Amino acid sequence: MTPSTMLFIMPGMDPGIMFTSLIFIGISMLVSWRLKSKFKQYSEVPVSSGLTGKQIAEKMLRDNGIYDVQVVSVDGFLSDHYNPANKTVNLSPEVYSSASIAAAAVAAHECGHAVQHANAYRWLTLRSKLVPAVQVSSSLVQWVLLGGILLINVFPALLLGGIILFAVTTLFSVITLPVEFDASRRALAWLNQTAMMPAQEHKQAKDALWWAAMTYVVAAVASIVTLFQYLMIYMGARSRD
Repeated sequence: MTPSTMLFIMPGMDPGIMFTSLIFIGISMLVSWRLKSKFKQYSEVPVSSGLTGKQIAEKMLRDNGIYDVQVVSVDGFLSDHYNPANKTVNLSPEVYSSASIAAAAVAAHECGHAVQHANAYRWLTLRSKLVPAVQVSSSLVQWVLLGGILLINVFPALLLGGIILFAVTTLFSVITLPVEFDASRRALAWLNQTAMMPAQEHKQAKDALWWAAMTYVVAAVASIVTLFQYLMIYMGARSRD
């Protein structure tokens, strides 16, 4: 449901990048706190339909002609996600068994991803293809960038390698944005079309999903800015050669 921000503080890091990282880490923490606050608030508001997150998810899947996706409960707070590999909508305990505004919104959002998968939504397909590359780059990027910064004057190509790895994770963050916004759009449209929620409840569900989307926006913007800064450092080193 929420992304991890690809930012880190490393020994030898350029002061400008360190300052930017600290700013975005602060913003990310603030947005995350706001999302959790909204989730808690709307978790205490019962949905008028009386349906739990599990029931909401199952109904949305059926209404979209999807019968090969399972709705299961997984451990973890706000750990909700759709897994295209085994076709499961994974809902946290707070969503799975709760009949609240927050549970309905989150469950419908995750089913929005299942609908995207069933319809071969191009941005989801592209993001899925990037997953193997992102897994590799994420495990290496921190160390390659660290080495690149420390050896910038003698081996600038190492920093370029780190920048390429970081660009992969940045691209993934950017591509994630239309995937998340579209899933929320599909969820809210279905909740409205099926009259699952009166106007006030729909407004609250939209508010909860908006704050969830903002976590992805912050992560993407932070990654873009940091990537640009590393590029400036590399170009500066090249200009001194």
